[in-house]
Amino acid sequence: MHGFMLACALVLQCVWPGIEPDDRSGRTPLPPAPPAHVLQLSGLGDSLAVSYAISLWLQSFDDQAGARIGFGDLNYGLLSHWLSRAAELDPPGHYPHLLASHVYTQVRDPARQKAMIELVRAQAGHDLARRWQWLAHASLVARHRLGDTRLALALASDLVAAPASVGMPGWARQMAVFLHEDLGEHEAARVLLGGLLESGMVTDPAEVRFLLERLAALRDADRSALVSDRRRDRMRDAPASIR
Repeated sequence: MHGFMLACALVLQCVWPGIEPDDRSGRTPLPPAPPAHVLQLSGLGDSLAVSYAISLWLQSFDDQAGARIGFGDLNYGLLSHWLSRAAELDPPGHYPHLLASHVYTQVRDPARQKAMIELVRAQAGHDLARRWQWLAHASLVARHRLGDTRLALALASDLVAAPASVGMPGWARQMAVFLHEDLGEHEAARVLLGGLLESGMVTDPAEVRFLLERLAALRDADRSALVSDRRRDRMRDAPASIR
């Protein structure tokens, strides 16, 4: 506990010289993040404590002297740098990714939301085995909060592309299938679903049965669409007297 409190004090000492209150509002803006090695030195080599101290400091930064600062007033570029530093200092940790994907995506600003989503995606790429769940959540945020199905699909596709050695539940690898369906891309969904089944990555019998049913439904939808297209083509080519 004493080591953690010392880390907090040293981190504040490291960043305090760069903090100047805004003359108009009296609020303190987020300062630039020092390099990771400077922060690590400030914590006397205890990088885990420094990472945790940064995350706690960021989480409380929007509450200054009783004045609540909205997420929309934060500089998300600087915020991304601070969260990246916290992640670098504690690679196995989850706190910075939780803040980025769950907390700071609550801002009602698509550009800021996307900045957090891209941060989570970049960090997940460094260690997908530990961070796949944050990437999956970012995909859900993109789909349901941003309404950007294409971005959600891009994130979910990173999960599909992960090697079998990355342990994750079947639903995480299947997200891209349903996003393809949402976009009306039934052929892509069918190919992806068939590939998942053939890869052997899905082993639960109930999941396999469910995916086989989805695959059959997609094939039926393709056949129905083909029949409809042919009927429409025949009607278009038929003489007007028999239409």
